[in-house]
Amino acid sequence: MHEPLSAIDRRILRLLQRNADLSAAEIAKKVELSQSPCWRRINRLQEEGFIERKVALLNPKRLGFTITVFVSIKLSAHGRSNLDEFERAITGYSEVIECYTMAGSSDYLLKVVARDIASYERFLRDQLLQRPHVQEAHSSIAMSEVKRTTELPLD
Repeated sequence: MHEPLSAIDRRILRLLQRNADLSAAEIAKKVELSQSPCWRRINRLQEEGFIERKVALLNPKRLGFTITVFVSIKLSAHGRSNLDEFERAITGYSEVIECYTMAGSSDYLLKVVARDIASYERFLRDQLLQRPHVQEAHSSIAMSEVKRTTELPLD
C-alpha cells in the first residue's frame, strides 16, 4: 500500500512537472526541506510510480510538424484479436503521438502530427485506412493551439 501524498510531495511533483531539470538541492530549497530528505522523497515517488519518467518536451512547430489532427476510428469488428492487432499497429506509427480507446460512437481517438496536409493525407490513405477492420476514420484538424500542457492538477 502506498502512503498518501503529503503536501510536500505534491509541491515536489508540481515543481518537477514544470522543470524536470531541477536538482534535488534546488527542489529542497523551494519546498523548505534539507537535500537528503528531499532526495529520498523524489526517489520514493519514482519507485512508487508517481513519476513515470523524465523527458524533454519538444516544440512540434519548430521541428516542422505544422498540423495536428484528431482522428476518430471506428472498427468493423470488435473481437479481441482485432483490437489487439489495431493497437499493435498504432504503436508502430510515429505520427500517432496519443491513442485512446473510447466509449461512444468511435472505438479509438488518435492524436496525429504531420508536417503538412499532404503528409497527413498520405498517412491516412497509405497506413491508417489500410488497416484491416478500420471501417471509418473521421479527421478533425486543429486550427490553433489554445492550451498544451503535461502538468496534472495537483491541488
